Amino acid sequence: MVVSGAPSIPSGRPGNAVSHNSLRANLDGYTINHAHGSGFPVLKKRGHTQGSRSWIKIDQDGNSKILDLDKATVMRHCSLPARDLRLLDPLFIYPSTILGREKAIVVSLEQIRCIITADEIILMNSLDPSVVQYKLELCKRLTNKDRSDDLPFEFKALELVLELTCMSLDAQVKDLQMEIYPVLDELASSISTLNLERVRRFKGQLLALTQRVQKVCDEIEHLMDDDGDMAEMYLTEKKQRKEVYLISELYSQNHVVEGVRVESNSMAVSSMGSINGVQKLQRAFSSLSSSKHGSLIGSSNGGENIDQLEMLLEAYFVVIDSTLNNLLSLKEYIDDTEDLINLKLRLPLWRRYSPSWQGSLG
Repeated sequence: MVVSGAPSIPSGRPGNAVSHNSLRANLDGYTINHAHGSGFPVLKKRGHTQGSRSWIKIDQDGNSKILDLDKATVMRHCSLPARDLRLLDPLFIYPSTILGREKAIVVSLEQIRCIITADEIILMNSLDPSVVQYKLELCKRLTNKDRSDDLPFEFKALELVLELTCMSLDAQVKDLQMEIYPVLDELASSISTLNLERVRRFKGQLLALTQRVQKVCDEIEHLMDDDGDMAEMYLTEKKQRKEVYLISELYSQNHVVEGVRVESNSMAVSSMGSINGVQKLQRAFSSLSSSKHGSLIGSSNGGENIDQLEMLLEAYFVVIDSTLNNLLSLKEYIDDTEDLINLKLRLPLWRRYSPSWQGSLG
C-alpha cells in the first residue's frame, strides 16, 4: 500500500535528484548556483585563485611587497583561527576590533585591516586612501629608524593604525560640524522645508559616525581594562623569551647527557657514587626545566610590564574620547534647535487658543 502524500526518496539517477557532485563546499567561500532542473540553490566550490586575496607584506626594515595569499596560508603562517580572518574580510561588515593572539595581533579599524606579527605586518591590499597612507607612512618610519623610539615592531605598527584612524574620524567630525552648524543657525532663524530635510539627513550621518567613533573608543578602553589582553600583545618579548627557553632546554639536555657519560666512565671506581650523581643531575635538570617553564608561562599570563602599551593606548583613547564628546555636543545642539523650532511652531497656537495668554495681553 502506497500513501499518495508521502514524500519520495530521490534516487541516484540523473533527472530525479541533484547529483551529489554538485554539493561542494569550501571554507574560503561559496558560489551559489541552481542545479539543473531544480529550484534549490547549490553551493559550488570556488577555485584556488578565487579564494586568494591581495596582501601587502611589510617587514621590520620597511621593505614591502604584494602577495596573493589564500585564507589557509594566512591561518597557518600567523597561527590564527578562521573566525579571526573573517573580521578582516571586506565582504562582511564587522565593528572595529583589536585582538591579541599568541603570535599575532588582528586589527580591523575603519578601512585598515591587518595582521601584525613580531617580524612583519600583513596588510589587506586596497586602493582606499587610508590603506595607501598607512603603507607609505609605516615604510617611511621603519626605514628612517629613530633611536629614541624604543617601541617594539608590533607597537609601532599598531600605533600608526590608531593614529590614522583617530585622525580620519576627527577630520570627518570637523567636516560634519562645518556643514551642520550653519544649517542649524539658519533653521533657527527661518524655518523651511529645505533646511528641515538637510538637518534630517545630517542627523543620519551623525548617528552613523557616532556609532563608529564609539566602537573605536570602547575597543581601546576594553584593552586598557584587561591586563591579560595587553600582555598577550607583547609579541617580540614572547618570541625572544621562547627562543631563550628553547636554547636553555637544549643546553640542559646536552649537559645531562655529558654528565651521564662521565658518570658511566667512573662506574668501575664508584658505582654507588655514580648512581647518586646521575640522580642529582636528573633532579637538577627537572627543577631547572620546571622553574623555566613556570617563569615563561607566568610571564606570558600577565607578569610583563604592560605600562608601555597602556600609555600608548591611553594617549589615543584621550584623542578618540575628545572626538566622541564633540559628536555628543553636536547632537545636543541639534536637539536644542529642534526644541526651539517646536516652540516657535506652537507659539501661534498658544496665542490663539490660550485664554491666559490673551488675558495677559489685555
